[in-house]
Amino acid sequence: MADLLRPEARAALWRGREVLVGLVLAGLGLWWALASFGILQWLGWGLAALGAGLVIGGVQRWRFRQEGRGPGLLKIDEGRVAYMGPLTGGMVDLDEVRRLRLDRRAKPAHWLLETGTEVLAIPVTADGAEALFDAFAALPGLKRGRMIEMLNDETRDVVTIWTRPARLTVV
Repeated sequence: MADLLRPEARAALWRGREVLVGLVLAGLGLWWALASFGILQWLGWGLAALGAGLVIGGVQRWRFRQEGRGPGLLKIDEGRVAYMGPLTGGMVDLDEVRRLRLDRRAKPAHWLLETGTEVLAIPVTADGAEALFDAFAALPGLKRGRMIEMLNDETRDVVTIWTRPARLTVV
């Protein structure tokens, strides 16, 4: 059964899995909402809304995921990002990150998590790097749309995606 699709097509479908599930749920919900009555009709509208939400979030995740298998392994546990690579590695807490940059000069591009004293460089294609989408969402004031736009831009430079806002001190 797996041989019915080319490996490239299978990989593209896997990258967009949330979108596909959302479309199926939205379609089923709309069918129930328009062809039924009573409680099933209301459940259909709810399922259609849930499916639409999955599609919207899934499109963002699909654009965030990068093709290919890069070096290293990324793990995120309770706000701590740990990267283990063949040449470098490290660990940083997201609460301590002061600036998030994207180095598109490297092959593959690298996320640069800067704490002020150290920089953790993570390839965008590292195993587990798709989990950074949700981890970066916890950074206050981060604009996901801009992040995805910069990630998919073809220019070769280093761009600042996010900088931690200055903390207010109370006297």
